[in-house]
Amino acid sequence: MPTETSHPPIDTSRPHSARVYDFLLGGKDNYPVDQAVAERLPVEARIGAHQNRAFMNRATTWLAGEGVDQFLDIGTGIPTAPNLHQSAQEVRPSARVVYCDNDPIVLRHAEALLISRPEGATDYVHADVREPASILDAARRTLDFDRPVALSLLGLLHFLPDAEDPIGIVRTFTDAMAPGSYVVLSQGAADVNPERGQQGADEYGKGGIQLALRTRGDFARFFEGLDIVAPGLVTAPEWFNGTPAPAPEESGLYVAVARVP
Repeated sequence: MPTETSHPPIDTSRPHSARVYDFLLGGKDNYPVDQAVAERLPVEARIGAHQNRAFMNRATTWLAGEGVDQFLDIGTGIPTAPNLHQSAQEVRPSARVVYCDNDPIVLRHAEALLISRPEGATDYVHADVREPASILDAARRTLDFDRPVALSLLGLLHFLPDAEDPIGIVRTFTDAMAPGSYVVLSQGAADVNPERGQQGADEYGKGGIQLALRTRGDFARFFEGLDIVAPGLVTAPEWFNGTPAPAPEESGLYVAVARVP
């Protein structure tokens, strides 16, 4: 059961990144305001959403195979199978997973759909990534931070402008994590197809959502002090590690997995 059981009101007058993402993945749990933003985005946005989802599943499968049995997924989005806990528990049935998002519609779906195997556990925290201390406090009800935890922030960093100190937010989480933990990040690229990237940023901006694309070098700064694992900082379809290699495909999404020393 989710940690937070109250149901905040859903604002259907403004688009939300989680619901736009749901539409890009072909989901039905979105509103006309979300659809309007998604339909104006370049086709690369839809491709990137699917690439991000596939990367999440490959990385989670690999981490579970490496022995990780605790996961904290922030910016969960509306559940779309296979969800992170399903990928983790397919390899490690006892895995414990805490999901976190700030959209009330995600909370409602999480209560119904994010159901753990009996050997493991899932929980949901309704909170904003900009309040990492609150998320950590709630996650400790399910996760033991004295042991390794895999932290995922996927499709989220590019909604955090530099003024909100996203690197500091990530560092707050990693400082609370035991050695041997992992960080799994993805980030929209500013330097792969700048024209398309700017088009996407403009369309999100019209909906009141700021999109902060970053260069490869800027993305690398999130991993300072961490040990990036093979194959390194690459585009989403290029990341595989002990899992079948995906088909080569152009991508405007950088990804990486790093170990906390």
